Amino acid sequence: MESQLKDADLMWEEVSTEHIVNDGYIDFRKQEFRFPNGKIYGPYYTYSRRDYCIIVASDEEGKFICVRQFRQGVRKITTEFPAGGIERKDGKQYGDKRDETCAEDALEAAKRELREETGHESDDWTHLITIASNATIADNYAHIYLARNCRKVCGQDLDEMEFLNVFKYSADEIETMISEGRFEQASHVMSWLLACREMHK
Repeated sequence: MESQLKDADLMWEEVSTEHIVNDGYIDFRKQEFRFPNGKIYGPYYTYSRRDYCIIVASDEEGKFICVRQFRQGVRKITTEFPAGGIERKDGKQYGDKRDETCAEDALEAAKRELREETGHESDDWTHLITIASNATIADNYAHIYLARNCRKVCGQDLDEMEFLNVFKYSADEIETMISEGRFEQASHVMSWLLACREMHK
């Protein structure tokens, strides 16, 4: 039987950090770490960005509210759930995750994003999970919510850099888009699976 190390013996020690980009939007770092065996390895590239929320939202007819917008990473229009960053009181796009007083409440951010992007509100919210966005290279977290019985209360109130259209789909249509590779963001597919589990309880 293989011997198991204690968690404390698995930790890496940060040896050096160079802030390649450190502005109001991102802290992108080049780092070296000392491994548990004492050897130093690098470079590792990591970054800090603000936490964000994703909302799996359904209306009073059971249709799911989605948005379509351009995503520069894959350079195409994607279909996804409403989502957005959790605002920070210091105006930065990232910061010390241990200081919870600096950031907007995650549920309030989710309600704001749903209203701003789609013009909908809900009185029926369920927190599904808070999970690391990409634990290998990033330190931010995704807060996933299910919002049921959403109703249209206003028009969109988009940021100056947001250009998106709202569409409503049945559960079967979303399943088809996922299976055909037309619902492409991993965190949004995970959100759907968690929402389906919650809705079928």
